Amino acid sequence: MARNLDLTALRSFVAVADAGGVTRASGFLNLTQSAVSMQIKRLEEMLGVDVLDRSGRQVALTAAGEQLLGYARRMLAMNDEVMGRLTRDPHEGEVVLGVPHDIVYPVIPQVLQHFARTFPRMKVSLISSFTRVLKAQFGRGECDIILTTEDTVEPGGVTLAELPLVWVGAPGGIAWKGRPLKLAYEHNCIFRQGVQAALDDAGIAWQMAVESDSTRTIEASVSADLAVHTVLAGSEPPYVERISHGGTLPDLKRMKVNMYVADPVHSPVVLEMAAMIQRAYLSRGVGRAAG
Repeated sequence: MARNLDLTALRSFVAVADAGGVTRASGFLNLTQSAVSMQIKRLEEMLGVDVLDRSGRQVALTAAGEQLLGYARRMLAMNDEVMGRLTRDPHEGEVVLGVPHDIVYPVIPQVLQHFARTFPRMKVSLISSFTRVLKAQFGRGECDIILTTEDTVEPGGVTLAELPLVWVGAPGGIAWKGRPLKLAYEHNCIFRQGVQAALDDAGIAWQMAVESDSTRTIEASVSADLAVHTVLAGSEPPYVERISHGGTLPDLKRMKVNMYVADPVHSPVVLEMAAMIQRAYLSRGVGRAAG
């Protein structure tokens, strides 16, 4: 006789895997820790194997759990797609999401794809701009959720990751060796002043060689070896590479990727999107870079 897997238990299992523990997963799922633990236990009893390794300080997946995770993600995605297409989804309207240019990839497209499958009647407006601009728009109530890159996190925000700034230049380029060091930045880039201060502290002369309101202009200038730039580690754009300067350039500080959600929200779906973004950062291991 065929047996059926419990999709609710599978959803809890995936949440635990993404969050790295039962406590965080219970918050994402709006369940108690004991309820999530019971669902995982029920899943293990049904399969006859342990899917979580509880021997260490942090919950980890067993070999069987790693194998199950891929199947679970596909089954849940299919379930959500069917429910979204064939049921009368009451969630309609728009969610406005603001994200700085340099951290749109790789997380946000994955979140938008998942969100569209889960809430097919909801429209998402993605605003890509600078942190200062996005915070001003958020303050005016023009965005439901914004991500920012900042030194600190303000009240009401949550830090998704903490990543170092790195120097980038043209592949095989030599602009980083020149003095004064030629820099390329957008006018509103929040990294700009901190980088200039770091160069001043290191006694390195610099020159603002390229200034623009266009991120594409900055990327093109850097890829042409006209100047150097800085980005968060892991968000290097195409046609540039991280500079192996061997200490010739100063190490730069770490920056926080923060998320702010409107309060109050106009729809519970806004909170669902915020949870998806947080899970996406956790599942990529980006959140574990914090600290």
